Amino acid sequence: MFEKAQSGIIRISDDVISTIAGLAALDTPGIASMSGGISEGLTKRMSGKNAKKGVFVEVMESEAAIDLRVIVNYGTMIQDVCRDLQENVREAVENMTGLRVAEVNVKVESLAVKKELDLLYKEK
Repeated sequence: MFEKAQSGIIRISDDVISTIAGLAALDTPGIASMSGGISEGLTKRMSGKNAKKGVFVEVMESEAAIDLRVIVNYGTMIQDVCRDLQENVREAVENMTGLRVAEVNVKVESLAVKKELDLLYKEK
C-alpha cells in the first residue's frame, strides 16, 4: 500500500500489514494460535521471505484482502470466534494503516484440545 503525501510517498509493507493482522488475531478470545501449515514452511525455505505464520495479505491500490489460518480453542462457538476475529483484524488494519479491508477470510485448521483433556484427567 502506498499513499502520496504532500512531502512524498508513504509505503506500508505487506509484512507490516501481516504483523498487524496476526497480532490482532492472537488477541481475539478463542483463538489458540495461528496455523502455518506445510506449504507456508516450504514457501519460507524456497523464497527466503519472512512470511507471517498463518497470515496471507493481498494488497491492491487502496484495499486489502486478508486470509487467516487459525487454531481455535476446543469448547468455543467457532462461528462466533471467527466473526470476532474478522472484526478485530479488520478494525486493527484499517485503524493503523488507513487501508480499507475488503475481506478477512478465515480457515479453521484445527482445535486446541489440551486444556480440556487436562481438566478431564484432573477430575479422575
